[in-house]
Amino acid sequence: MTQILFGQSYYLRFDPKLYAAMQPYPPLGTLYAASFLRERGWDVALFDAMLAPSEEAWDQALAEHRPQYAVLFDDNFNYLSKMCLLNMRQAAFRMIHMAKKRNIPVIVCSADATDHPELYLEQGADYVLLGEGEETLAELLERLPGPHAPLPQPERILGLAYPGPNGPRRTPRRPVIRDVDALPFPAWDLVDVERYRRIWRERHGYFSMNMVTTRGCPYHCNWCAKPIWGQRASTRSPASVAQEMKWLKETYRPDHIWFADDIMGLKPGWWPAFAAEVEARDARIPFKCLSRADLIVRRPENVHALARAGCQIVWIGAESGSQKVLDAMDKGVQVAQIYEAAERLHQAGIQVAFFLQFGYPGETREDIEMTLEMVRKCQPDDIGISVSYPLPGTKFYDAVREQLGEKQNWVDSADLEMLYQGPFASDFYRQLHRVVHQEFRARSSWRRLRATPLGRWGRGELRELAAVLYRVASLPLARHRLDRLARLPHQGIGPLPHMPRAQAAAPTPQD
Repeated sequence: MTQILFGQSYYLRFDPKLYAAMQPYPPLGTLYAASFLRERGWDVALFDAMLAPSEEAWDQALAEHRPQYAVLFDDNFNYLSKMCLLNMRQAAFRMIHMAKKRNIPVIVCSADATDHPELYLEQGADYVLLGEGEETLAELLERLPGPHAPLPQPERILGLAYPGPNGPRRTPRRPVIRDVDALPFPAWDLVDVERYRRIWRERHGYFSMNMVTTRGCPYHCNWCAKPIWGQRASTRSPASVAQEMKWLKETYRPDHIWFADDIMGLKPGWWPAFAAEVEARDARIPFKCLSRADLIVRRPENVHALARAGCQIVWIGAESGSQKVLDAMDKGVQVAQIYEAAERLHQAGIQVAFFLQFGYPGETREDIEMTLEMVRKCQPDDIGISVSYPLPGTKFYDAVREQLGEKQNWVDSADLEMLYQGPFASDFYRQLHRVVHQEFRARSSWRRLRATPLGRWGRGELRELAAVLYRVASLPLARHRLDRLARLPHQGIGPLPHMPRAQAAAPTPQD
């Protein structure tokens, strides 16, 4: 019998767009929690939903391990988990029901459960961990008198929600872990690493693993939900991160690392120190990461350090090419900085990718065209497109709360439903998504073809040329449909002058 069976509710199979892309990563946050509990003497096992066919596999894991406690601890580093998708919420509910049918106590930790603990308690969960869960989970398990005995005085445990006589009760939030270097490395031994390796190499020709160097983000983008760590960040030391990279390199031999931080390299001097630690340990592994344009521009030493450390591509939250929209978002970034950051990274041989967000209140067709022009001129190597998505705990959500209907979350990551009365209707943004990607792929493919001498062209290049011609030929019709959808009646809410503005200053460096 296992004491604790950890699981999580993000099933790649339930997210068609990401399932087709097939770039799976194990639930890193879950692995941290499992390692944290195991270090304190608990016997732990893992159910990895990422590659599971359905919740029935969870039921089989419950039968196999017969745990004393079932802990649904989502990967709070994964932006897909933080989106609180309805498919995954329903999966979590079914997983709770399966455990309760076996008379197994259930503990839940996730962004969605932190925002809506009452929903999970109503479905049968015994406890919900609010925010960062490791320390709360450890204290809860240590104080539980037994798997089926009620916890005396749960109000003394910080960061906990539990059933009360008159409905759910919550205790005050627990302070986040500050000394993140003291945390044990994730429990990778619980993962079927070879299965991930096979999938990655069969689909993409290389094997990628995930890491984090920070917890949280101190910036003030007013649409960004932060239910786990709040408005602050804890940063690992460069030495600790390089040490983990060296361990992964020697133990699992990945070809690539995805740093899943909200923002990597927050502290001044962190990148150069990290590059030095990587070089000293021979820990270099090609990687991708997320950063901000202003961090690239204001700290030019970061670009050289990124290249030294092995960075292949930096994803930047560009969001919009309109300064008006960026200011409304409290982004704290200038459009000119996005252009400059892309140029500097490209000059250093580092690829650049943009996250783009459409549909923010007050955005016009002119603002959208500014964003498209930014993509054309900066020539990013990849793009990701979304529409503004109101999540609890944000100023954006508070501003549009009264406009939200019964559906307040997307079903999956490709939903793109306009959940509030945005500038245009949902079908407009879905078509905009297609138009922007179609033009981007045509331009990117054409640049690659022009860079390849005709004498070296083969079947692959000819197929790519055919795809370019098709995309270019079909773009006018796609744009015509976009124009037609823009004229559909849809009440926009316009600017939001009542939304309090946040300070856009750079964050205070934190340990």
